[in-house]
Amino acid sequence: MTAEAGTAADPTAVWDLFRAAVDRELDEFFDSPRNRVPSSPGFPVMWDRIRHQVLGGKLIRPRLTHIAWRAFAGEQSDDVGHGAECVRLAASFEMLHAALIVHDDVVDRDWRRRGRPTVGELFRRDAVQAGAPEREAEHAGESAAILAGDLLLAGALRLATTCTDDPGRARAVADVVFEAVTASAAGELDDLLLSLHRYGAQHPGVQDILDMERLKTATYSFEAPLRAGALLGGAPPDQARRLAHAGALLGVGYQVVDDVLGTFGDPELTGKSVDADLTSGKATVLTAHGMRNPAVRDVLAELAAGRASVGSARAVLTTSGAQEAAVALATDLVDRARATLDELPLPAAQRAELDALCHHVLNRDS
Repeated sequence: MTAEAGTAADPTAVWDLFRAAVDRELDEFFDSPRNRVPSSPGFPVMWDRIRHQVLGGKLIRPRLTHIAWRAFAGEQSDDVGHGAECVRLAASFEMLHAALIVHDDVVDRDWRRRGRPTVGELFRRDAVQAGAPEREAEHAGESAAILAGDLLLAGALRLATTCTDDPGRARAVADVVFEAVTASAAGELDDLLLSLHRYGAQHPGVQDILDMERLKTATYSFEAPLRAGALLGGAPPDQARRLAHAGALLGVGYQVVDDVLGTFGDPELTGKSVDADLTSGKATVLTAHGMRNPAVRDVLAELAAGRASVGSARAVLTTSGAQEAAVALATDLVDRARATLDELPLPAAQRAELDALCHHVLNRDS
């Protein structure tokens, strides 16, 4: 960041400058010779593919990192050196996001992400072209995706742990990032285990799903970027924790809306199928609400057995009011996040940006 960015009146202009700096940081990481393995014939292909996996995102996590840092950095936000620290931390969260979604695609057996083939799908196609039978090709794709996610995860941790020379802040920030990785792994496992309800176990309740969504996604996507950015900016630990709590509420609200879009959204806008969640038996707040209705229970059981269509399941969920209940739940979570933010001594500019994010969470279509 430069002094010019620090004095820019338009928050969009400030963000555009910061976003460009994050893109450069990521480019420098992928271009660095020390992050390459030239003796491996397959590595350059994987490196190029995971680089494209990082590109094209909405950069929600870097933006939250930036907002929180600016809220507490004060005059430091005009300093080039301190700005570089925040850029590096923000880039680490974007790379962490890429790592976790590469692994998530393997767990969920998804072959498309953001409307394009996943890393695993590209390697699966390579295996098919090489003559491998379909089962072996899928194994090759999944294995390559696991390795790709590991590389991205290592890169994210390297960026996070080297974002500042201040030993106190470096330790505090690193702890937040490592805790986020641990929480996400636990949430991914919980998501996997909760999905086993379709084989006869009891369907998880709404709170079980909300707890899972906080661990799996909200922690690293909202809670951790806000807390780490605030700590890097010099926030008192208590205020950083309260800001993170607002982020947790906002992040879970975001995931509830994601559940709605995953069943009732427009695939052209979301880039994802609206059938996948129902077909895979994924436990969502929609299905948890619907399971209170005998008609929904019957149709979802028939769907799991292959005797009902996804369309019929969607129709019965609509009749049960599951969509409206989910939207009401998301609205309550965002309202609670707003109330928490109102209690914090945030500058007007960052308060306005967070309020705009609250609005976006409830009104997004992708």
